[in-house]
Amino acid sequence: MQHNPVLEAIRQRRSIRRFTPEPVSLAEIEAILDAGRWAPSGLNNQPWRFLVVRPGEPRQDALARHTKYAHLVRGAQALFCVFLDREVVYNRAKDLQSIGACLQNMLLAVHALGLGGVWLGEIINQEPEVTRALGFDERSLELMAVLAVGRPDQKGSSERKPLAELLLEPLSLADE
Repeated sequence: MQHNPVLEAIRQRRSIRRFTPEPVSLAEIEAILDAGRWAPSGLNNQPWRFLVVRPGEPRQDALARHTKYAHLVRGAQALFCVFLDREVVYNRAKDLQSIGACLQNMLLAVHALGLGGVWLGEIINQEPEVTRALGFDERSLELMAVLAVGRPDQKGSSERKPLAELLLEPLSLADE
């Protein structure tokens, strides 16, 4: 297959859990948010809502208190809290899938910008307490994940199962 930057980014992106103290710029933050907003959503309802928390803000401590990954929250140079807007939900399963696509777009943007990031999903075990600690009404917003982002201070690594192990049926050449 010929060189494709999107496919390469998908294969090269890794979860980064250690960051340098160098800040993430406003332009980089906006680029990451913009990538998230361009994710597909059913009926184009765009059910995601974003909160960006920067180092030193009181909400950084609030997030750290609600996760076993407090060291990641405290080390990040930008935290992207992604919420589901309960008031625009039309089909929960589809909207959750859309949020997943939004998060993946954001992580690919992080990678494309030369930054590092990690998807913190464990923090939703404390949802709705986290939403309230951030100052929002859990009846309107539901925290889906937090992305911890910064300049990488480590190399990421990952393994994947062979495709054959994941297929329910083998691929057929007759399909071409």
